[in-house]
Amino acid sequence: GAASWRMVAGFQDPALADLVQRAGSANTSIQQAAGRLAEARSLLRSADSARSVQMGASAGVTRQAGAAITGSATPATLGTAGLNVSYELDLFGKLSQTSDAARLDADARAALLQSTRLMVQADVAQTYLQLRAAQTELQLVNESLAAYQDTLRLTQRRQQAGDVAELDVARVQTEVAATESEALALQRQQALLANALAVLVGEVPGSFALPAAAGDAALPVIPPGVPGTVLARRPDVSAAQTAVMAAQARVGVAQTAWFPAITLTGNAGHASPELGDLFKWSARAWGVSALLSLPLWDGGQRDAQVQGANARLEQALASHREQVLTAFREVEDQLASLRWLAGQAEAQGRAVTAARRATQLSDTRYRNGLVSQLELLDARRSELRNRRQALQVRTAQYTATVGLIRALGGDWGDAAPRVAAAP
Repeated sequence: GAASWRMVAGFQDPALADLVQRAGSANTSIQQAAGRLAEARSLLRSADSARSVQMGASAGVTRQAGAAITGSATPATLGTAGLNVSYELDLFGKLSQTSDAARLDADARAALLQSTRLMVQADVAQTYLQLRAAQTELQLVNESLAAYQDTLRLTQRRQQAGDVAELDVARVQTEVAATESEALALQRQQALLANALAVLVGEVPGSFALPAAAGDAALPVIPPGVPGTVLARRPDVSAAQTAVMAAQARVGVAQTAWFPAITLTGNAGHASPELGDLFKWSARAWGVSALLSLPLWDGGQRDAQVQGANARLEQALASHREQVLTAFREVEDQLASLRWLAGQAEAQGRAVTAARRATQLSDTRYRNGLVSQLELLDARRSELRNRRQALQVRTAQYTATVGLIRALGGDWGDAAPRVAAAP
């Protein structure tokens, strides 16, 4: 729906949109929530049916002493066939309140299904963006590895010429091996993230293929001034509120258990001691009755049911309050994260620019024999560390943005998101 479109549209990544769509139909958590919704709707139909006329057909043959039929002591056979009808008068609203509670339960399950769908979409988006970030980070590490290997070849040639000692070669070999280890760790991280993404979209990890990326995903910026009323659209908050109303309805159901119940019953058909004459007009029979039941003493059972319904209502109210507070906290957490991450990204960008320049200068001076090898290695390590840190900050911005969209219920009104500049 619109919420799922909001979840992915701002990132402008077709591969992400495809994965979110696949998860919507194949994710097992969504399927379980859909099953619970179907169960709640079946219970609603069952509750509604109790307010309708109940009709059934009956037929039977009885062999008994004939005094009740013919006035004779000779055993006789009595055949019956007909329809039975019953209807309970809902004078005090018990049946309607039961039906209302079941309807509210179904509405809450529908909201929880949407909440589950939103959670899965957010998990898919965050896992996908983390996987793309790990791929980019691996590219950075491989670039540094290639630079270290080039420096190693240069240092080995200089050692053979007698310009440097074996210690310089050993230092560079250490950097090459350590960088290879970091590359392998990132490959492992990619495999784990890909497996997690496969499970989210309902596929077997071993056969999952990640769609090719068209480029770096954009970073949407939620417009300022989003009103707090959008939290009322959060499906989990809506479900908690609906659960409160269902609990209120069930308090009324428990209270009406003290009131009398009136059931109208009727039957019409045929009864005859001769099966051959069973369906003749003369064998017709009918009856109408009303049954009144009034509870007098039950050992405290109904009182306990009322107390239990009130206790469940208090639980629902507390759960609703907790859900609202959690919603506000999640929004404030993500807003604070994005605010500080924006400043961190700007500062980290300056650090990357300076580190790149330092590496260029150190490489030139080292090749001309003006600085030691230690200075060049330090410059390379500093550049790689700062570039990876910048990428991690960018990933944290992606994650916080997805978290904010989820905290707002997948939507933030009619305003379109802006797109942040690429780093």
